[in-house]
Amino acid sequence: MTPRVILPGATVGVLGSGQLGRMFAIAARRMGYRVHTFSPDTDTPTGQVADLEIVAPYEDLDAVRRFAQQVRVVTFEFENVPAATAAAAAECSQVRPRGEVLHTTQNRLREKRFLVANGFPVAPFREVRSLADLRQGLGEIGPKAILKTAGFGYDGKGQIKIHALTAAEEAWRRMAGQECVLEAWVEFEKEVSVVAVRGVDGSFAHYGVVENDHKNHILDLTRAPGLVSTELAAEAVEIARAVLEKLDVIGVLCVEFFLTSDGRLVINELAPRPHNSGHFTFDACITSQFEQQLRAACGLPLGSTELLRPAAMANLMGDLWDAGEPDWAAALALPDVKLHLYGKISARPGRKMGHLTALGSTVEAAAELALEARARLLRLG
Repeated sequence: MTPRVILPGATVGVLGSGQLGRMFAIAARRMGYRVHTFSPDTDTPTGQVADLEIVAPYEDLDAVRRFAQQVRVVTFEFENVPAATAAAAAECSQVRPRGEVLHTTQNRLREKRFLVANGFPVAPFREVRSLADLRQGLGEIGPKAILKTAGFGYDGKGQIKIHALTAAEEAWRRMAGQECVLEAWVEFEKEVSVVAVRGVDGSFAHYGVVENDHKNHILDLTRAPGLVSTELAAEAVEIARAVLEKLDVIGVLCVEFFLTSDGRLVINELAPRPHNSGHFTFDACITSQFEQQLRAACGLPLGSTELLRPAAMANLMGDLWDAGEPDWAAALALPDVKLHLYGKISARPGRKMGHLTALGSTVEAAAELALEARARLLRLG
């Protein structure tokens, strides 16, 4: 039976109200859809461009049901929505991707177990619920490792590097008794990712392999396309395809990889929604990751992911405002640079406030241009 298509003019709902929802709402409204957003916050990046901003706690399941009753389909803009919230929404509307996808990927242990059970490449890891577990895990996988909270981690939050067995007690104290996962340290050459999408009919599209540079565990610069071998790029895409199929995802999902020094791909994390490393698609591809999320959720055919020109994306963090308002005109004097600001009320160090996308004749030229544009923001006076 062919699923019913949700046509332009209908209302779509977004659980979450950050920048990912904002860019989704822009794509949806451009195609003629109405957008409602639900989160505990007000005057949010998504709420500023949505038709309706509903402010309520995710734990208010009656409010969630009322929200879902007013829309044709519900999607997510971040994965840390409680499972009960997704289940309540599913009582009243279609939810894409399914709440079960979020349940798996919002917890690192559940995600690791899923990946291992399905034969995907991951670094050695151990489950940690006590100091004794941590010491035993370090003894088994090696003293150089990363201890991560099992739930609700992103942008490096809830992570502690461990370099010796003697650091175990302090690391466990800082985790304050939370359930954790201990991962072996991966010696990697670079970090790469694949943003991909799966439609209601099982159709699949992807944006190829991109390279990612991080600062303080937060994405700093993405280069598209990534400079990797054709064989490795194909392998990464096939892994991404298999992950979407095994999870039965309808929507966008990003697979983050380490490329090891000996040429192997190791999955770091999954993100079942548009991803920071796919922001370049808004300007550089025929169909952005956000339009793809809408198309998949509404049962429409997926769009072309063709990259029109090599591109790079540079994040704009709140630190840029330390000396006052950045010099937007100086950056935008570069004609191949696009500015995206997220409408956040206040800037603070480490907070993602926006990004720049630069296009170039080569990916190296695009990356240089993105970094030059960001540097110009600070050349005041």
